[in-house]
Amino acid sequence: MDIVINTAGIERLLAIPPEQIFWAFFVNIGWIIIGIAFILGVRDVYLLWIRLKWEGTHKNILLAIDIPKGNEQSPKAVENMFTYLAGAHGSVNFFEKWFEGMFQKSFSFEIVSLEGYTQFLVRSPLEYRNLVESAVYSQYPDAEISEVDDYVDTVPHKYPDEEYDVWGTEYIQQNHWVYPIKCYKEFEHIIGPSETQFKDPMASLMDLCGSLRQGEQFWTQIIVIPTGFDWVKESEKEIDKIFGKKVETKPGVAMKGLEFMGNASEMVYSIWGDIEDKKKEERAKTMMDLTPGEKRKVEGIQEKAGKLAFEAKIRTVYVAKKEVLNKGKVANGITGYMKQFISLDLNNLKPDIKKTFTKTMYFRKASRLNVKKRKIFRAYINRSDGRGRNPGLYTVEELATLWHFPIEANVKASLVQKAPGRKADAPSSLPLAPETNTPVDGFFKENAFNKKDNNINLSKMADLNHRDAAPPDNLPTI
Repeated sequence: MDIVINTAGIERLLAIPPEQIFWAFFVNIGWIIIGIAFILGVRDVYLLWIRLKWEGTHKNILLAIDIPKGNEQSPKAVENMFTYLAGAHGSVNFFEKWFEGMFQKSFSFEIVSLEGYTQFLVRSPLEYRNLVESAVYSQYPDAEISEVDDYVDTVPHKYPDEEYDVWGTEYIQQNHWVYPIKCYKEFEHIIGPSETQFKDPMASLMDLCGSLRQGEQFWTQIIVIPTGFDWVKESEKEIDKIFGKKVETKPGVAMKGLEFMGNASEMVYSIWGDIEDKKKEERAKTMMDLTPGEKRKVEGIQEKAGKLAFEAKIRTVYVAKKEVLNKGKVANGITGYMKQFISLDLNNLKPDIKKTFTKTMYFRKASRLNVKKRKIFRAYINRSDGRGRNPGLYTVEELATLWHFPIEANVKASLVQKAPGRKADAPSSLPLAPETNTPVDGFFKENAFNKKDNNINLSKMADLNHRDAAPPDNLPTI
């Protein structure tokens, strides 16, 4: 029997001028697509507006954290800090999100080098200040925490600038976030004295921060967003995929049609029978069937799924005067630091070349580069969790690996601010300044931070390099 295909309709369609085809498509279908896109755009703009309005009613503070000299605490202490901060997580219902603009507030854990002087900082919503302080003091009882001015105000905010230039990027996970990066436990070795068996990856970052010259500033931040536990389901799906387990899905339109056909569907089943029998013969893999690489993936995913996690994004910015600018040193240095956490068969961190990296190619390079510079800088100073790439998911162990106080036995960073150690009350016979009623200048380290009401001006941090004053001759013996 000959099969005849009627192409008359196609020929009539091709005979119509292109502009008529376009308008016919727009009148019948196209306006629906444009309408949906417009509604979604208005919704996003409204949500952004109402969020900014709600955020404007709240205050954030920047806290400088100085740990005692001779720190021997491992990153496990910082892991416990992150675990405690999970208490800031809260649920937001439909009315609160769409009518009040509420959203989950985030923290920013930062490491800043101003002309070689390094400081660890935490930017927190004001209402969570006690939570942050409790998290720190519970692990570092002798630490000092002070509210400070924001260091981002020490450089221009608009680029291009006549005196300064800026480089920046975000670091993203190479693979799906269910796979972990290399964590601090894998930097422990059994060779050498016990105090040096942990090879602190922070050493390279501290060396980079300490190498900056006058006129250079390097900032890095990890935006940490408390989240729930729904993400564990994604880990389970990835494990099922490795084992080859069939994902249970709802019946499709075809299956529902067969069920509607009733007894008449037996004819179709007689044709599909062989295919269905072959599918039934397929079985999921067991642990014994997996390759060593697949076993390591399953173990890594399961280990990560068993830990508390946050949504997070990593952002770095380098600002310097043009006469001392050295982008290669900083860009290569911070990327080398991130490469320490590579597990090629699991996950690693890489610079976001496609979207946020301040480099352009091909057309309109200069103008596009300036746009990228402004975007990454604005995202950094606002500590934005929405600009740039979507946040990844990191466990408390991964976050503690990336951001922790250096262990002094492994990291020789002379310009990292440290607390002087356990403090004792001043003796009653200590001479006092006549006006300020404070100990005479020289008994404690000379304060170049311009401390006022427990506030520190970080713009003067670099002046503190080796400015230890000698004690006065008339200092009483304690």
